[in-house]
Amino acid sequence: MANEAKPCPCDIGDRMEYGALGQEVQIEHFKAYVVKPSTASDKAIIVIQDIFGWQLPNTRYMADMLAANGYIAICPDFFVGKEPWSPTKDWSNFQEWLQDKKPTAINKEVDAVLKFLKDQCGVKHIGVVGFCWGGVATHYLALLYPEIKAGVSVYGIVREREDRYELKSPTLFIFAENDSVIPLDQVSALEANLKEKCKVNYQVKIFPGQTHGFVHRKREDINPADKPYIQEARKDLLNWLNKYM
Repeated sequence: MANEAKPCPCDIGDRMEYGALGQEVQIEHFKAYVVKPSTASDKAIIVIQDIFGWQLPNTRYMADMLAANGYIAICPDFFVGKEPWSPTKDWSNFQEWLQDKKPTAINKEVDAVLKFLKDQCGVKHIGVVGFCWGGVATHYLALLYPEIKAGVSVYGIVREREDRYELKSPTLFIFAENDSVIPLDQVSALEANLKEKCKVNYQVKIFPGQTHGFVHRKREDINPADKPYIQEARKDLLNWLNKYM
């Protein structure tokens, strides 16, 4: 399969360099990007990368946005030093690449991040935001960690767990109407099952005309017609965190 036949859906908006405002730190066996707000805070958001890894400028841009809104933001390397996906790679090899990078196999790193935030940063309230691969991971963590106060899963669904509708944390799910990775029938099934089985607050929101990756495009690369939806999604993300954190 030629790369041109399936251009990477998350690869919209990472063309330009973004310097980022935080710093990289070592946490046990992996690194993380950490950015702090201008005033002291005991609230932190774990920002979970997409398939392009923890150093993608777009993801750090979102972490910096969270810090500008009063949260300590931490973006760990959940691939633990393994090479992230690249738009130049052959998509026919994607499943093989993914084998040792499951978004539902990050408990060890999450536990280390939680400890770091509590012990080193004095954090008392923790939320999670994830994109694409990280959206799946956010959904996964919302099933397992009651101490997480809020989650925002951006274009990601856990598909393989029987208990995937039994959320422990209030979770906002953001989807794009024209997402080639997550068709709308999967979104409808998620919402119907959450309505039946979920006992905490949740919201499922679909943004018209948008494609996979739309929320974490950098402003330099946003189509003017898409800008209102992107801004609305980011506002929804922040409002959800503010409400439950």
